[in-house]
Amino acid sequence: MESLLKQPSETAIPDAAPDTAEGCHPMFRQAQTGVEFNKLRKRLLRLTREAVEGYAMVRPGARWLVALSGGKDSYGLLALLLDLKWRGLLPVELLACNLDQGQPNFPKHILPEFLERHGVPHRIEYQDTYSVVTDKLPDTATYCSLCSRLRRGHLYRVAREEGCEALVLGHHREDILETFFLNLFHGGRLAAMPPKLINDEGDVMVLRPLSFCAEADLARLADHMAFPIIPCDLCGSQDGLQRNAMKSMLNDIEQRMPGRKDTMIRALSNVRPSHLLDKSLFDFAGLAN
Repeated sequence: MESLLKQPSETAIPDAAPDTAEGCHPMFRQAQTGVEFNKLRKRLLRLTREAVEGYAMVRPGARWLVALSGGKDSYGLLALLLDLKWRGLLPVELLACNLDQGQPNFPKHILPEFLERHGVPHRIEYQDTYSVVTDKLPDTATYCSLCSRLRRGHLYRVAREEGCEALVLGHHREDILETFFLNLFHGGRLAAMPPKLINDEGDVMVLRPLSFCAEADLARLADHMAFPIIPCDLCGSQDGLQRNAMKSMLNDIEQRMPGRKDTMIRALSNVRPSHLLDKSLFDFAGLAN
């Protein structure tokens, strides 16, 4: 195992800062300013805070392992959590973690340099899961499932080693809706990605603070912030995935009927077991005239 744990240097910007004219965490001050960006930032902060508080994610003084892949979503997750912490609204310790999976041409310098520049405590963990996935699956197979399981297992281990009670992931509104329809169409069950759950071993909490945030907003945030995006050369490079089909379907629905994605995500929080068919959730046999 090869790992690298970094703490911010003495000159780094502290986690907590007094209110200033800039009004946001220093990471945001590099962004293109303007009314549009300020509205976007405030909307994402509001939705993130809504998920964090609504699902009781915070235990003051806890330590969170924030998974950072180098994609737009995980960069946005880190930036929003840092800003909430800077405002005194997130009383936890954040440790960013990138799992270098040994993918070809992966630019190893980008994330450490980004995190060092912003004074973010971090750990870079190397595990060659790329070779495992490509060795066990044919070229025509979809890599996502196996790759995800291997990655999650290593992140749980790192969380334990670093004394983190939670693993924080950058899944957003569209990820949750796509998972719901994948389970509906292909799994025969009503299930999605919950904002908060406990792992199978029962020792690491999994948190998704971006559950209400739109993917398009996170993409706009990444553009404004000029995050150094690292593309995925494994599952992200494959075509014809079932998840892509769900994404296209949802985008088509949203284009035809704007606002439907927000309605769908609200529906997942407004379940009525008596109006479904699951006998284990509602006592249909006990109904009487």
